[in-house]
This record gives sequence, structure tokens and C-alpha cells, in this order.
Amino acid sequence: MRYLPHTQEEIRTMLDRIGVASVETLFEVIPRAGRLGRPLALEPALDEPRLMAHLAQLAARNHATTAVSFLGAGIYDHHIPPAVDQLLLRSELYTAYTPYQAELSQGTLQLTFEFQTLACQLLGMDVANASMYDGASALAEAALMARRVTGRSHLVASAGLHPDYLAVLRTYLSGLDDGEPDLSIAPLASDGTTDLDALAELTRGDTAAVLVGYPNFLGCVEPLPRLRTAASQRDALLLTATPEPYALSALKPPGAFGADIAVAEGQALACPPQLGGPGVGLFTCRSKLVRQMPGRLVGETVDAEGRRGFVLTLATREQHIRRERATSNICTNHGLIALALAIRTSMLGRRGFERAGRLCLANAEHLKASLRRAGKVTLPYAAPTFNELVVRLPKATAKDKLAALARDGVLGGVDLGRYDAAWASDVLLAVTEKHTRAQLDHLAEALSA
Repeated sequence: MRYLPHTQEEIRTMLDRIGVASVETLFEVIPRAGRLGRPLALEPALDEPRLMAHLAQLAARNHATTAVSFLGAGIYDHHIPPAVDQLLLRSELYTAYTPYQAELSQGTLQLTFEFQTLACQLLGMDVANASMYDGASALAEAALMARRVTGRSHLVASAGLHPDYLAVLRTYLSGLDDGEPDLSIAPLASDGTTDLDALAELTRGDTAAVLVGYPNFLGCVEPLPRLRTAASQRDALLLTATPEPYALSALKPPGAFGADIAVAEGQALACPPQLGGPGVGLFTCRSKLVRQMPGRLVGETVDAEGRRGFVLTLATREQHIRRERATSNICTNHGLIALALAIRTSMLGRRGFERAGRLCLANAEHLKASLRRAGKVTLPYAAPTFNELVVRLPKATAKDKLAALARDGVLGGVDLGRYDAAWASDVLLAVTEKHTRAQLDHLAEALSA
């Protein structure tokens, strides 16, 4: 039985009210060739037991759920305890999206306030917003914010930024710069970090900001003090993007090096990869820049009786103020994933977060040592890394090698050739606290075979 929310009598009444003969008439503006003209070819309805069995059969075909994964490149497979899912079901906190009558939902506002506090602690910054959609949109919004703050249009981005982040940035800018983004890309040096000499040549008097990854897409840790100096020489802002939040358990936060705006992808602290999402963008900045920050900011206050409460302190989106003065049309991310991040990070605590980071780092260093012992492959970049590294294969392309590993039940990393033909022999590996030494040694042997 097809599900239709309206009866035939209700449909007839609506059509008569607007003076239309039939529902089909409403779609006459669409060319007939573009209309389906028949019901969807769906399978017959199943009762609940048969439906559950059918879904189990479909799920069993997804071998990636049982494979050992070394995928990374912005989405990471860290441990998420079952308690997170259970706490997400709490009725005083549960929401699928941002509330539009926010003050009526104190639980949602409190979780947002806690989320903002955690973001500031992670990135070492003064103030955070209520989250963005993901790390890519956070970086693009940070770039637009830098242009507003400085009154300049030119941006210099490191080639070490995630290619998808750069693609989103270009899309944002193309709507503002007459189709050709006012954007320069600084190449990478031989060690895998940004070429500082090239970056210095690209910065100009009208440069609004320098954008770098921390760590960058290749897993290399950028020298933020030197990048801060390079940006300051042109009075430009320094923007950092951190795709792997666990890296901040071992590295000093970007705020400690004078970053003006620091963004991050928080998925690793919120949920499993889940076919690539959802993400949750962390957005932080210096307090002096807060008036130009996109999205919303929740603050703490007291009510008339002195009780603790939470309110929307800043809302600079077009639904709240005049459109020409809005900083962005983004209000916040999906509230549920932000809540998951706040719960998981609170469960870890400072010590747990640092311990998980040390395990990731130790496993990555063990894999490096295993690869060197096995021989035949090389580690092309000498810069320090956290839990991601590039491996260069001597003969086979990364695509062929990874296909062979997949047949062996191992998702052996990301083929960098999909981003740049010059990287066709390079594999980007991500190591987390979930990997065992035996799995790491097996991967090293397989890559060197």
C-alpha cells in the first residue's frame, strides 16, 4: 500500500481552492521527458521479521565492517564506546538539529556551551561557535571571516591542506571573486611541509590570511612558529585546519603558536567513519575577532532568581539580522553529532585523551620501524608525523596494491593518486589506538611484498 498523507477528498479540496484540475497539472512546467510517469519500482512490502532478515543479509554484504582499516585522510576510525550512543538517547539532550526556540531547550544549549568549551581547550583559542558542518566548511568560513576582518581579498593556502578542503574553499570563493578565486597555493617542500620561501613570495600587501593544515594532508606537522612569522610580515592572519583532533593530544594547540583562527574536523571524537560521515566542524578564534565569527555562540548567564542558565549570546546569521550584515547563512551543525563529541571527549578527560594519543603515536612509529625493516618501500617525507604517514611503493601503483590488500581483508590506506597523478605510487596510512602490533606488522609485510 502506497503511503499518501492526504485523502482523495482533501486533495480535491486543495486543487479546487487553487483552481487546478489535477495534481499532474502542477508538474506541467517540467518537460514530460523528465517526469517518471509511473510509481517507483519498489520491492513488495515485507512484514517486520522478513524485513529484519533482509536487512541483515544486506549488511552481511558490506565486508568493510569486518576488514582491518588503515583509512584516514580526514575520517578516522577511533574507538567510540557504546555509552556514547546510550547517552545520546537522553530526552533532555536529544535533538536532530539546531533548535529555533533555543532558550526553551536548556539541555541543548548547555551541551552546546560544553561543546564550545571543549573546542577552545582542544585548539588553545579564546572562543568557539556552536560548530560547523565539517572541517571543510569550517575552513572556508574561516577564510571568508579573515577577508572581512582584514578588508583584504587575497589568500595564500598551503598545498598541504586537504584537497577536499581546498575544493570547498575554491567553491566558496568563486561566488565572490567573479569566478576566479583570489587564491594562491604555496607548494610543499621535500620534507612534506609547506615551502616557506615560496609562501613568502606569494604573500602580498593585500593578503588576508595564510591557511595551513596542522597536521597537513600528508600527515606532516607544519612548523607553525615559522608560518606565524611569515604571515605577520604581511600583517596577515594565520588560519589552521586540523583534520585529526587526536593529534592535539600530542602537539601544542595552534593557539599556542599565535594562530588567529583555528578549525578542525571533530568526527574522530564523535562517531565511527560510517561511510564518510557525518562530520562536525570545530571553529575557534581570538576573542577580538568574535564579532565576525560565523554561526552562533551560546553563553552562560543567570535568570531572575539567580539560577544558572544558557542563552544565545551571538547569532550573526541572516535569519537573525539584516542579510547584508550576516557573516554566514550557517547557523550550526547537526546538534546530535556535536553532543556525541562533547560526551566522548568528556568521558576521555585530559588524561584519557593524552593516553589515546600516545597509543596512536606509538603505533604509527612502530609501523614506520616495521616498514623500514621490511624494505622495498620508502617513507618519502622526513617531517614529524602523528598517526598518518605516506608510504611510496617501488613498482606497483597504489591502486593495484590496495586492491590486493582489500582481497585479503585489509583496507590498506588511501590511494593518493586519486588526488594527484604524481602520487600514483603513494599510499596514505592512518594508525589509531585500535590497531594491534600484529596488524601493523602484517601491513608492513604486505606493502613490502
